[in-house]
Amino acid sequence: MRQSTILDVARAAGVSRQTVSNVLNSPGRVRPATRERVQRAIAELAYRPHASARRLRTQKSSTIGIRLDPMTDGISGSVLDRFLHALTEQADAKRLRVLLFTAKDPDDEILQFRRLTAGADVDAFVLTSTFHGDPRTEWLIDNALPFVTFGRPWGIDDMNDPKHLWVDVDGYSGLREATTHLLGAGHRRIGYIGWPSPSGTGDDRRRGWREAMAEAGWSEADLEPLHVATEEGVAQGADALHRLEAAAGAIDAVVCASDSLALGALIAARGRMPVVGYDNTPIAASLGFSSVEQPLDKVAEGILELLTGAHGGRVSRDGEQVSDPRHRLIAPHLVVRDAPVLSGEHS
Repeated sequence: MRQSTILDVARAAGVSRQTVSNVLNSPGRVRPATRERVQRAIAELAYRPHASARRLRTQKSSTIGIRLDPMTDGISGSVLDRFLHALTEQADAKRLRVLLFTAKDPDDEILQFRRLTAGADVDAFVLTSTFHGDPRTEWLIDNALPFVTFGRPWGIDDMNDPKHLWVDVDGYSGLREATTHLLGAGHRRIGYIGWPSPSGTGDDRRRGWREAMAEAGWSEADLEPLHVATEEGVAQGADALHRLEAAAGAIDAVVCASDSLALGALIAARGRMPVVGYDNTPIAASLGFSSVEQPLDKVAEGILELLTGAHGGRVSRDGEQVSDPRHRLIAPHLVVRDAPVLSGEHS
């Protein structure tokens, strides 16, 4: 038999989830008649409050679970490493703990959610690598578990949907700034190398390039041959640049959706053009090519604010009003470097 949730109690008592939470944690804030109605519903449903989730809301003791994504090429993986370090460091300052777990795919991750919450090992979750139709968020919402995503819930009205709490870096503005910088430096035929669509993150970054180019006078038809989609990786980036030049002819510069793609394009370009990446990984710094920096400290800070602040990592329901925004969209910045160390003879 399914265990009753706080949402079941709220529905039975005809109140909001927050009212039930107040009865459990701050009963003096609730009118006596309402409090008695909620307490009757709790007794009838044999509802047992999730003790560890309550600890998270009071910030006394808690554990946050986050999946450790599989390493791809060591370049992109460094971004997650930096984020996990920032999250763990800031969580420790708030007396919160971070528990890492692995999962093969989203369905396996949901099984891990079940296991970790059933054993009261984890109070809340942070999700990464969000995508269109992500089943993980719906499962967590249906089971009334606190969570925040690093990445928007792509494919919905993510700015206003009360069901999703998220933090993201504005890839659109990052690639727009990178493209505008190259245009200002006198480059005109600027290509874009990114990931196949639909990709929420990739599509957002491509839009930044496209709109900067459109403002510079490029039509949609003229831009079509100037972008190439490929899977993530250094070799894929090199191949994409070859395909880009075969389709578009001579180009002046390239912006890429990641540093992995940028490194591949840089190798293939043999010093013929500037290449701008995204993530500002150590490889970008060591080789000296420009890249968009994600402020991961601010991402971690925003996630912890949403988990421990007014929202408590939970969905707003039944017309409940919370003044704190349900998301944080953080602006990145372009790190400009004069010229790459890599040259043609090293390729």
